[in-house]
Amino acid sequence: MARQRRRTTDAQDRRRYERTARLSETLREVIAEELAKLDDDRLTMVTITSVDVDSEMNRGIVYFDSIYGADNDEKIVEVLGEYRKRLQHEIALQVKSRRTPVLQFKPDETMRAAERIDAVLREDALRRAAQNGADSPAPPAPPSAE
Repeated sequence: MARQRRRTTDAQDRRRYERTARLSETLREVIAEELAKLDDDRLTMVTITSVDVDSEMNRGIVYFDSIYGADNDEKIVEVLGEYRKRLQHEIALQVKSRRTPVLQFKPDETMRAAERIDAVLREDALRRAAQNGADSPAPPAPPSAE
């Protein structure tokens, strides 16, 4: 006989989300502090932007961004992978919890998407300015304050 699943209330869902959000932020802080302590030149310009932890704390996806851009993402993932066990150990020491999530590293695409959108908007503004300049006569000179 199949076991019926308990229904959760909105308040229970909200508490679970708040707990997961707090845990994600705590993990982000711990990981960022530990990366700052490492003496590895390959990680000098790497920023941990967020951590996404599942509710059972089995897996944690660590999102990062670097000044080097998408060209060096694979290299940074490799380097972070080398330090994965050390970071998980530090999480276990600093975060009082029954489990320590297995960390996975991914580049943060939201920052790059925002940069692409910003570049498109800038190009569009320049195109419109050039188009308006060609279509309309020169704007009148401002009145002089004599």
